[in-house]
Amino acid sequence: RGGSGPATATEILEKSQQAFHYAGADMRASVKMDLVTEDGKVRTRLLVMLRKNDPQGRSQKYFMYFHEPGDIRRTAFLVWKYPEKNDDRWIFIPAVNMVRRIAASDSRTSFVGSDFTYEDVSGRDLSSDTHTLLREERQGEAECYLVQSVPRTPTDTTRKLSWIDKVTFLPYREEYYDAKNELVRVFTAETISNVTAGEGAAAKAYPTVMKRTMKNVKSGHRTEVTYLSLSYDVGLDDPVFTESALRSPPQKWIR
Repeated sequence: RGGSGPATATEILEKSQQAFHYAGADMRASVKMDLVTEDGKVRTRLLVMLRKNDPQGRSQKYFMYFHEPGDIRRTAFLVWKYPEKNDDRWIFIPAVNMVRRIAASDSRTSFVGSDFTYEDVSGRDLSSDTHTLLREERQGEAECYLVQSVPRTPTDTTRKLSWIDKVTFLPYREEYYDAKNELVRVFTAETISNVTAGEGAAAKAYPTVMKRTMKNVKSGHRTEVTYLSLSYDVGLDDPVFTESALRSPPQKWIR
């Protein structure tokens, strides 16, 4: 793999998590989420996703606000993500005008009816699993590291295989297996583009997964997530990521 490359599975996944979940100091994205049944029926959700990194460490904050469809409009979701401990998660449910804490035990349940879990959205703590570099393997056009991750404590997923692009370190494909060692979910990065932040000499390009799919292999249902627009380093401030913002969201950022 060369002397300068990552030496271990954990180092590869750390670089992947940095590329996939931590690009830029912060991020604003307009997102289209298509829920597609096996026979092709589509339900579309439109939302804005905001994310800010802690400049002092690995903590992050996420805020998501749903614009469409009408039945979930104004639903908002807040995550305070910490390294090495359970994240804090809240959801605002406009139908009952209530903010609800999402328990750590619920983090692997469906995110608003999609094939992604709450944990998929903000990332899983790497220390929760044991990681093994199995081999290097080609996926389509990408030369990848193939890494296996096994949870240290039992979950509904007994192992995950990740194909990590050797150039961008973005996850190209992920496979999730259950207790019977049967494939249950497949993640694929459909479109990867460079998104530039800053201008002139300070400009930096971040390889970004602009479209991704999670498929439930058993039901045939899949969720396609597309970034309609995305900007890094936009200058988000901390009041955006508070419980009070769930009820009265920051109009400047969610429009």
